[in-house]
Parts: sequence; structure tokens; C-alpha cells
Amino acid sequence: MIGRSLRGARAGTRYSTWSVPAFAGAKTLVVTSTNFEDGCPLPRPHAGKGVGDDVSPSLHWTAPPTGTAQLLLVIEDVDVPLPRPLTHTAAVLPPHRDSLDIGELRPGAPQVRFLRTVLGQGYHGPTPLRGHGPHHYEFVLHALDAPVPEGVRTFRALRAWIPGHVLARGRIVGTYEL
Repeated sequence: MIGRSLRGARAGTRYSTWSVPAFAGAKTLVVTSTNFEDGCPLPRPHAGKGVGDDVSPSLHWTAPPTGTAQLLLVIEDVDVPLPRPLTHTAAVLPPHRDSLDIGELRPGAPQVRFLRTVLGQGYHGPTPLRGHGPHHYEFVLHALDAPVPEGVRTFRALRAWIPGHVLARGRIVGTYEL
């Protein structure tokens, strides 16, 4: 009932990391998955706790540009009924990575450092309000020219640090609806 009544309330992409100029890069990365196609539904195992198994999908991407010091993956729900998109996951990866295996976005995974979001740390799969309609989940990968400082531990702090550090970016979008 709540989802239906809020159906027209959506954050939109205006404040998503894909749209905010501070997160833009001059070059493009191509991001793909073996678990879903761009613009298509995410399979149930990748949905959040209580809905699915909360297991992150596999992701693959093209080589980042020369000078990449670190990679940043941000997963956001741009259809949440809030003023801004909801950041589900923010993960820092080494620059030599070209993929993440299914389930690899979990606390304690080697070579993955999570920044704290309002949902906590680690992968938090789709859990839209029942009846709210389809939600779009943007998986945005950024190639950074400098490592994210160890003192940057939250997504909010990252937003302050990141301007001028993005060399390239790419995304894949999955949908989910209850």
C-alpha cells in the first residue's frame, strides 16, 4: 500500500554519481555482467536480504586509462522515494582489477575496501518498496587518478574528496521490482 501511494515519488538521476559533475571522467569504461544485461532485471539472488540472497552480481569492465591509481564502484537506487538516490554500496578496488566475481562484494573480501553508506558496508542488494514500481540500480565504476585516502571512510566524505580525481567512468543499470 505504501509503495503504491509513493509511486510518483522518486529521487531521479539528478544527484546520482552518474550525473554529478564531480564524478564525471573524460574517458569511458564499458561495464558488463554475466548475470544481467544493461537495463534489464537483476535476478532474485542479487536482491537484498528478505527478498533474495543478497549476493552481488559479477561485473566486468574494460581496461582503465593509464594513470589510474584506484577504482571506485558505486551502486545506487535512483528510484527510491527520497530527495536523493540511495547509495547501496561504495567499494574501492585496486587499479589492476578487471572484474568482480559473483558474491565478491562482501566484507572481508581481499582487495575490496568498503566505504560506509547509510546502509552500512558491503553489498546491499535491491529491496524496493512493494508496489512502488521498477527501481533502477546504477552500478557505476570510476577510474581514479589518486588512491582514496584511508581517512575517507564514508561515502559522504568521498563526495567531498573526489572532485578532479575521476579519469574515466562506466555503468551498467539493473532493475528490480516487488
